[in-house]
Amino acid sequence: MHESDLEAALLEKLQPFLLELGKGFAFVARQQRISTESQHFYIDLVFYNYLLKCFVLIDLKMGKLTHQDVGQMDMYVRMYDDLKRAEGDNPSVGLILCAERDEVVARYSVLHESQQLFASKYMLYLPTEAELRAEIAREQAAIEAARRLEKKE
Repeated sequence: MHESDLEAALLEKLQPFLLELGKGFAFVARQQRISTESQHFYIDLVFYNYLLKCFVLIDLKMGKLTHQDVGQMDMYVRMYDDLKRAEGDNPSVGLILCAERDEVVARYSVLHESQQLFASKYMLYLPTEAELRAEIAREQAAIEAARRLEKKE
């Protein structure tokens, strides 16, 4: 299974996925390009939460979380804030949804400057980690079941 398969399945069921994410989410983009002078980067999914007044960037990873993934998301969030955030918006939030995580990698990969995520404020509107894991597991199972069915036909 590829990240693009999971992304397509989530977008196919966008309304229920938005409801799973929590209150106030609006879809902004899929594979949104942000660019430097010499490179292009693509953010898997971008949402705006009108209650939190911030963008929520989601990166989908099918494998284990790496420090490179965290660094990439940190770069995405900082670039997105510089390029897209409007006056009055709160700092963007980056979520990495991955199949496996490494607590130590997650803990030590976050930059000290990025610790001002106001987690207690966001927890009112963002889904819990368990809810996100359950949604990803449901989508993976549905994709795999559909593929098995296609192979039988």
